[in-house]
Parts: sequence; structure tokens; C-alpha cells
Amino acid sequence: MKIQFTKLAIVLLGVVAFMSSCSKKQSSPKTGMRYNDPNNGGFQVFKKTHPAPGPGLVAIEGGTFVLGGSADQDVTYEYNNVRRRVTVGSFYMDETEVSNVDWLEYLHWDAINFPQDRELYYDALPDTLVWRRPLSYNEPFVYNYLRHPAYQDYPVVGVTWDQAQEYCIWRTDRMNENILRNGGQLASWKDAAGKGGNGTQAAPAGGTPFNTDIYLNGQIKGQGIDGKKMMPDLNPRATAGTAGGKPKRTVIMEDGILKQGYRLPSEAEWEYAALGLIGNTDYENITDGKMYPWNGMGVRSPKKKTRGLILANFKRGEGDNMGVGGYLNDKADITAPVRSYVPNDFGLYNMAGNVNEWTGDTYRQTSFEEVEDFNPFRGNEFKDKRLEDPTKGQLAKDKYGRPIYDPAKAGKKQKWSELVAQQNGTATQNNATNLPAGIATNPVGAAGTSPQANKSDLAGKPYNPDFRGYADTVSSVLYGTTTLANDHSKVYKGGSWNDRAYWLNPATRRFMNEDDASAEVGFRCAMSMVGATQIHPNSGPKFKVRKSR
Repeated sequence: MKIQFTKLAIVLLGVVAFMSSCSKKQSSPKTGMRYNDPNNGGFQVFKKTHPAPGPGLVAIEGGTFVLGGSADQDVTYEYNNVRRRVTVGSFYMDETEVSNVDWLEYLHWDAINFPQDRELYYDALPDTLVWRRPLSYNEPFVYNYLRHPAYQDYPVVGVTWDQAQEYCIWRTDRMNENILRNGGQLASWKDAAGKGGNGTQAAPAGGTPFNTDIYLNGQIKGQGIDGKKMMPDLNPRATAGTAGGKPKRTVIMEDGILKQGYRLPSEAEWEYAALGLIGNTDYENITDGKMYPWNGMGVRSPKKKTRGLILANFKRGEGDNMGVGGYLNDKADITAPVRSYVPNDFGLYNMAGNVNEWTGDTYRQTSFEEVEDFNPFRGNEFKDKRLEDPTKGQLAKDKYGRPIYDPAKAGKKQKWSELVAQQNGTATQNNATNLPAGIATNPVGAAGTSPQANKSDLAGKPYNPDFRGYADTVSSVLYGTTTLANDHSKVYKGGSWNDRAYWLNPATRRFMNEDDASAEVGFRCAMSMVGATQIHPNSGPKFKVRKSR
């Protein structure tokens, strides 16, 4: 009895200590001023959390690995994956490839929000003609593969790199809009649909859909848009809404509610995630290398119950896409459902075979030797959101409610006077030439050189925001004549249902023009991870650090 009483006392003391620590208001360790106090300015600080991944994503803990290290041969003699040790930061990646039903959801959204914009819908359609072959009867795939329910969980194909990029933007906005509507910071889906219940997802004010950047800039708010659980505004200058009550505000980045944007993974991220070496790591020692996303040198399962089964969807040899009737080995003639075979040690499906996958990188043969060793990537096109009015901080929007991006004007933050002068100067200049603000009026220079300096360049020094072909000697004039490698050539990896086993190796790399498509190329999305890079910070030994107040 005495022991039980002692235990109860300890529990009660713990609860009291926890409640007292929670009730104690946080204050600045540098000024001593309390956070979240409307009487001293209302500076708000929220609990520091490790954000959860967006829908469909799994966490990939980063680290160092040898880029190109899993390749044991170079059958094409291109020398385009020279081994090099690099570090990849932690990030999130889609568990599966983007499927047909995922893409049909995208098309449906376009159709109900912009029913009169046939160009938007047409541009989003995959090219189903990629299935046609001169001497093959593939017409059923042309008409059925994208839309028939039998293929709804198969990877979408016929999608260009440009289309994949547009999908990532759309997916980001739908994810964040759903978070805000379900959380009450925006009007609920039911309230947004209105009494008519037409299902339109466009914002009531202005008729343009939700966009994350525009919302974070405070440009999506007002009657019919605001939710019932908006964030309290502790700014002493804030005023209550038309309905009275306490002042409310829209969500800001500091709240930690909205998530990072979806994007295509970089080539290094894709290769790192495909290898999944985390399953072979013990105290920072990689016990065994890999040639494929699974262990071993072969492509068949060594386990007793599945012994001999092919571990990925690929072409075993000439004329052998699926095995012998009565015992179809990989169970797929073309693509297979996105959840097929065994996932790798990160939990990712089909990182070898099924379809090749687009990455974000621009192709160069020597990229492995030239890119940075931390988060290596080739493809930077630095852009800034166009300001409609610098004094008001309003972003310019296109007809779809998304921010307009212009090439970056400088490599560092501009002075306020320079920003305002540039905005006014380019607006006057471009009104005369009917060009969008921020677009250089001078033509692109000779092949392989940077664009000529814009008149708005600071101090007369030209700044080129396009670093896709940084310091290389590729000439776009020769594109299609002696080389296919230019700034429009994008890397894809992973092998497909119609490729031999060689291409299943994560280190292999090929490229295709960004506006081309194939029945053998799909994609999956990634998302940057913010904050701590360690996925499970409470596991393993660590130093004791006093928590901040």
C-alpha cells in the first residue's frame, strides 16, 4: 500500500511540474520580453516541431554516399557517372510513382475550376500516343491506359518534364488548401462550395483558386474566404473584423502549419533514395554495398516462399517481357501497379523497373565531377516573385491566381531604393515594348554564352540567373545536330518495364528533352525537409543540452 501511494505521489508531482512548465510563459533569452504578449507588441512564437511529411511521402534521412558508386560497368562508354562522394540532406519522397488516378484528379480539378480554358486542360493531358509503335498493336493502350479503371493504380506515363513540374505546383496548393480548410483557417469545403454545392474549389473572392505563396503574402482573405478558426492576431495595431470580436489573421510561415512544396527530386536524391543503404548501415559503417535497391547481385528473390521471383518489372531478354504463360514471373507485360514487388529499405516501391522517373537535373556528362558535394544539383534557374507594388508588398498574379516569376536581377539582396527604382524603371521600359516586367529586352547572346546585360542590372554589371549550364561549353546551336545535351535535356533514372536489367542500377542515367514524353517514363515527387536532419532524434546516444526557455 505504501509503495502504491509513493508511486501515485511521484506521478502527481510529475503532472504538476508539467502543468507549471506549460503555464509558464516563454520569454526572449536576448531581451527578456515575453513572447505572445499583446501588451508588448504581440511577437508570436510557436512550439518548435519537426514537421510531418505531406500526403504520400516517406522520410529519407540523408547522409554521405558515393554518387555513381553502385555502377560496376559502363556499357554505353559515356563515362557520365564517375564516382564521387557527396552528401545529401534529409528530405521526403513519394512512396510510389504518381499513378493514373492521381493524374485524373489533377485533370478533373482543371476542368471544374477553368471550364472555359480548353488550353489549360489540353496542356495537362499526357501524350497517350507514346504507346504507338509502327509494328505493334498497342492501340488499346492509347485509348484505355490513362482512363480505364483497370489501370487507375498504374504509373502515369506520357508526361513531359514540364508537365511533371506543373503537377508539383498544383499538388502543393491543393495540399495546403486542404490543411487550412480542414483546420478552419479557411472556409470549410462545404462553406466554400456555397448553397449551390457546385463543388468548385475556386476562392469566392476574385474567382481564382488558392495558391500557397499568394496566401502567405496575405492576399487571400476576406468575407467568404476566412475560416472560423483563424489565428489570433496579437499585434496591438490589428483591428477586429466586420463581425467584431478579437482580431484574427491568416496563417504565416512562422506558424508551422503549411508544408513545403512538392518538387521533382534531384538526381543525387533519387539515386540515394533508390539505393536505400540505410538498411546496411551499422554505427556509420556500411556493411554491404548494393547494385540494386535490394541486396545481392541478382534480380530474383532468394527467400524461401518467393524464391526465384523477379524483384522488379523489367525486360529479361529479347521478346521476354513477363515470363511464360501459366507462371508469369514479374506479373506484368507493360507497367505494373505502383505498389508492386518489395519496397526498399526506405520503404519506396519500384525504385527499379516499372517506369523510369524524371529528376530535376539538367543533363551534363560531367555533372558528377562539377556539382557541389553538398546537395549536388544542376538545374538552377534563380527566379523572384514579381511585385505588383513594392510599397504595398503585393505580388503580381497570373490568370490562374499564381505568382508571376521573373529572372532574378541580382545575386544578393537589393537595397530598397534599388528595388523600387528597378520596379518603376522596368515598368516604364516594358510598357513601351509590351513585355512583361523583368524580362530582358536584349536578345540572348551567341550560342553558349549568357544573355546580354539588362538595362536594370545593378551598377552596370550583368547578372545571369540561369545556372543550368554553369561554366560549361555546350552550344545550343548544335542541339539536334551533333548533340542532344543542352539546358532542355533532363535526367531520368531507374529503368522501365521495357529496359534490360542494366538500367535498374540506380547509378545509370539517361536524358530526354523536357517537352518529350515516353511510355517508359513517369515520375514521383519529393519535398524538402526543414529543421533537424535526424529522422528519429530520440534514438541513439546524444549530448545533454539545456533547453531554451
